[in-house]
Amino acid sequence: MGLFYDSTYLLVILAALISMAVSARMNTIFGKYQTVRSYSGMTGREAAMRILHQAGIYDVTVRHISGKLTDHYDPRTKTVNLSDAVYDSTSVAAIGVAAHECGHAVQHNTDYVPLKVRSAIVPAANLGSQLFWPLFLIGLIFSLPMLVKAGIWLFVLALAFQVVTLPVEFDASRRALKMLSEGGMVTETEHDGVKKVLWAAAMTYVAAVIGSLLQLLRLLILSGAFRRNDD
Repeated sequence: MGLFYDSTYLLVILAALISMAVSARMNTIFGKYQTVRSYSGMTGREAAMRILHQAGIYDVTVRHISGKLTDHYDPRTKTVNLSDAVYDSTSVAAIGVAAHECGHAVQHNTDYVPLKVRSAIVPAANLGSQLFWPLFLIGLIFSLPMLVKAGIWLFVLALAFQVVTLPVEFDASRRALKMLSEGGMVTETEHDGVKKVLWAAAMTYVAAVIGSLLQLLRLLILSGAFRRNDD
């Protein structure tokens, strides 16, 4: 019973609380600036198209996708995918999110190294996230230290992906703010609003890394407890 009811669940709870707090903050800030119409009157799609063309990028398509805050850039199809709350919206928040995704397109176009590294480790990260817990749990249950270690290392691969994601996301936001300002698409006041939206979004990635670090700590504690019992 100790394997399933242990004090390390406190780390899981802490990670969940951090994630919920950051997510709530993100939704609050996005909701606030989603109601503020941009002075330019541009929609998220229009802002994205202008940014891409100003950067000399003409082979990236801007598409409308369903959902809320599901916006992303897909390097495989070279598409900037904007959600319902962004694509046709003229809000400050929408322009900021659209510009951020275009920041990823610019990264791809300029061979930004952290983006290339992140793309390269996707297969390993996906494998790690899917297999780490089954291997770790089987290793604990059947007293197989090698499986326990394998599970931990697989989790580290998934964590590495999240860590590499941080500079990619922060750089995309930096590029977004610069492109919006240089393109005259936002006023000085709106620039501050966009910055708050992008900063709140970036913090969700930071929270994810913190959560994974806490999970790694939990795995190490459990494996350490196992070794002490084995001794």
